[in-house]
Amino acid sequence: MPLLEPDPGALRPDVRPQDASSDRVTDAGAGGTPEPLRSDLLALLGPEKVLTHISDLVRYASDASPYRFLPRVVVLPGTTAEVAAVLAYAREHGRQVVFRAAGTSLNGQAQGEDILVDVRRHWVGVEVLDEGRRARIAPGTTILRANTTLARHGRVLGPDPASAVACTVGGVVANNASGMTAGTTRNSYRTVASLTVVLPTGTVVDTAAPDADERLAAAEPELCAGLLALKREIEDDAALTARIRAKYTLKNTNGYRLDAFLDGTTPVEILRGLMVGSEGTFGFLSEIVFDTLPLDREVLTGLFFFPSLPAAAAAVPLFNEAGALAVELMDGNTLRASVQVEGVPADWAHLPGTTTALLVEFRAPDEERLAAFEAAAEAVLPRLTLVAPVASVASVTNTFTRDPGTIASYWKARKAFVTAVGGSRPSGTTLITEDFAVPPDRLAEACEALLALQTRHGFDAAVAGHAAHGNLHFLLAFDAGLPSDVARYAAFMDAFCRMTVERFDGSLKAEHATGRNIAPFLKLEWGPRATGLMWRTKQLIDPAGVLAPRIVLDRDPEAHLRGLKSIPTVEPVADPCIECGFCEPTCPSNDLTTTPRQRIVLRREMMRQPSGSPVEAKLLEAYGHDAVDTCAGDSTCKLACPVGIDTGAMMKAFRHQRHSAREERVATLTAEHFRVVEAAARLAVAAAAKIDDRLLSALTRGLRKVVRPDLMPEWLPAVPGPAKHRLPGTSRLDARAVYYPACVNRIFGGPEGHTGPSLAEAVVAVSARAGKPVWIPRDVRGTCCATIWHSKGYEQADAVMANRIVEAAWGWTGGGQLPLVVDASSCTLGIAHEVVPYLTPANRELHRELTVVDSLVWAAEELLPELEILRTAGSAVVHPTCSMEHLRDVPQLMALAEACAEEVLLPDSARCCGFAGDRGLLHRELTESATAREAAEVTAREWDAYLSANRMCEIGMHHATGRTYRSALLELERATRPGDG
Repeated sequence: MPLLEPDPGALRPDVRPQDASSDRVTDAGAGGTPEPLRSDLLALLGPEKVLTHISDLVRYASDASPYRFLPRVVVLPGTTAEVAAVLAYAREHGRQVVFRAAGTSLNGQAQGEDILVDVRRHWVGVEVLDEGRRARIAPGTTILRANTTLARHGRVLGPDPASAVACTVGGVVANNASGMTAGTTRNSYRTVASLTVVLPTGTVVDTAAPDADERLAAAEPELCAGLLALKREIEDDAALTARIRAKYTLKNTNGYRLDAFLDGTTPVEILRGLMVGSEGTFGFLSEIVFDTLPLDREVLTGLFFFPSLPAAAAAVPLFNEAGALAVELMDGNTLRASVQVEGVPADWAHLPGTTTALLVEFRAPDEERLAAFEAAAEAVLPRLTLVAPVASVASVTNTFTRDPGTIASYWKARKAFVTAVGGSRPSGTTLITEDFAVPPDRLAEACEALLALQTRHGFDAAVAGHAAHGNLHFLLAFDAGLPSDVARYAAFMDAFCRMTVERFDGSLKAEHATGRNIAPFLKLEWGPRATGLMWRTKQLIDPAGVLAPRIVLDRDPEAHLRGLKSIPTVEPVADPCIECGFCEPTCPSNDLTTTPRQRIVLRREMMRQPSGSPVEAKLLEAYGHDAVDTCAGDSTCKLACPVGIDTGAMMKAFRHQRHSAREERVATLTAEHFRVVEAAARLAVAAAAKIDDRLLSALTRGLRKVVRPDLMPEWLPAVPGPAKHRLPGTSRLDARAVYYPACVNRIFGGPEGHTGPSLAEAVVAVSARAGKPVWIPRDVRGTCCATIWHSKGYEQADAVMANRIVEAAWGWTGGGQLPLVVDASSCTLGIAHEVVPYLTPANRELHRELTVVDSLVWAAEELLPELEILRTAGSAVVHPTCSMEHLRDVPQLMALAEACAEEVLLPDSARCCGFAGDRGLLHRELTESATAREAAEVTAREWDAYLSANRMCEIGMHHATGRTYRSALLELERATRPGDG
């Protein structure tokens, strides 16, 4: 064991429930995957694609649903052949398989109790076909990622679920998830052109192949014959045929798509339809080809407030008739809960309890069409009973807008429904998300009935939904550890399902799919004849019962009550988490160790355990590296989380918790004497530049085996030489801003091969050219933004430097009279925001007077309009840092790049590089994993310039891509330099 290795017990929860939870992982599970399952799958796939430790199994046991099932093993196949091999193993050994992608499903359909197959990590990619009219997409690709690529071609996918930032294409197709605008005409069933599926037998079918039916008949003759026999049986029953057609006039994802037998004429066509909405019970979708839709860019949106939910529901048909693409409903509880989402008007908290809003949107390809929609929409308004605007709620205007910022805030509130309301639930309660549809003309009646039912069963639920399609969602919170609460939920579900089916002839699942919690009620909705056909279809396609048992089909009338998860109270910063998974795609470590959701899931399992249990010991043993050390601490999870949960902050707190008193003292000394530390660091970099990279790498790797890896950096060849000893001379007289060169730019020099001015010289030069000179104070050395200590959880040292830099900045800027321009985005974020909690009350007052400006903003908004571009690069690729995302200055990076290059690419896969100051030197694998997809995009061709605006991130991207990244301000200086350049 390396020296200074922290004690895992330092992270043991101090406070936990008196009794261990009934749903805790038992002591027998501490060993992880049992034999021979472990050895068999390791031999089949290799150690890189099999997860067997108990910490791995626990983090995959939870998803966005209210259920929790512990898999026996998790595998990560990377090819269809490997998927087929896993299925063959399961058939031969009587085992069961469940596929899981993003884990955003709300009904437990991505959870298994045996072999769980992660089909996200190795299954990402978009191939644009026919100039965007079609797209071939890998199943682990998020909807947002696919649409980002398609937007360049003016196209978009039909399905648009609110979880598009995280949910994957494979999951959306497997559940036939739709969203705000898809309805019954733009969903996956209608827009999937073809798909490639691995059947439970291992047979691979590409439904687009010209000879697909011949191949399937040769490989699976009984399947082909059986599908055609079922088709004839259904078509011979006129009443059943009519019933199936009628059921799909509404949004309906409950059970299997029986209309596939009516719509398809051949076995392959039938199979294509059946696979949509089959929830992983019929096979694995390895590739999907979509027919895309036009991306109408002209948008008109309005948010209208009504005195009650029924009043709002009654207005829905009027907007539908006017041509609205989306009519979204949000009740009072939803509106009030959403104020915790950044960007949502805070005064919604003062809305009366019964207030309900409709978010209405029209989209058109051109101004003329949008104007026609606007006229029709405005004609509707006089016919509505709206809440009159009041002074206490100034944001209630009841008008249409075309302003992108306002529209974005409306949609942000709507899309945060589940997470915002769920985040405000009582601590320790489980969240259930229900989803149903009724005929749109009966929506108002259904709303009244639902409210009465909720009241009768003691639920103060929140309601939202796709009102245009008669589709409502509502949330219920209860304590899954209390038998009385579970009984109350069970009684409500029985009454709700009967009301929906018997009173409204509605769909029990409009878009969230059957999963586990509606499986017992499938027969209630479809009747014995149709349900029997679904059972026979499952038996035909999966005769061995390998795939996803108890999902969609389950004869246990209480199956929806099995596996309900408790939600133990954890650290306050993370306690609101409903485990939705929105944070995962943005997390740098999501393909390496753990994600923000999984870090919280693991913490909750610790809380379920009795202190000192074997399971707790194993979880703590892994948590230090998998959760704490390999967290980049970039807090982009906070940006992705609708309620702003900052798991990065929690990990920094855990780092602090693990520090010894001696470590804290040493860190504080480095802050107090940072001028000496800075000089020593620069000298060390200078010395290292004269030593062979291979020798340095070998030396540091050896030291890391002796000293704790999280303390000893590893040398990387991408690390540059030292910065120039002297900063450029400047004058305070007539300066328009104070320029603060970050310590990282005072220690490390420019990119390899760079022969022009240093970054500090470039900033001074371009500012002067624009007529806005800057001044560098002579005493900047020895100061820092404090991020060095903040990222590692050294709180006392953080406080020392935070107060020092604010006091210095206040003096430099004349008490805030001049802006402080900072040339590294992470340092801008640190001084502008992250230092605040560590300031004394007096220094917080000084901080309020400061205007901290990132150099990107300074250059793009203050300098660029005054500069003449004299030369441009042919092409440039940019890397926006996580700090830029927090500061919202990615547009400024793009503006500079577009001014300096003829062609600019912001990679679709760009995200935090994971270098995180020195984290990439401590855990190089973090940066390599975080940047893998972005690096593939970047290196697919050569670019003339590789631009960012943070030295350590530039080093990280150099390491990841082998390309030399530099600050966009260096490129701006070159582009505007007089003479020959």
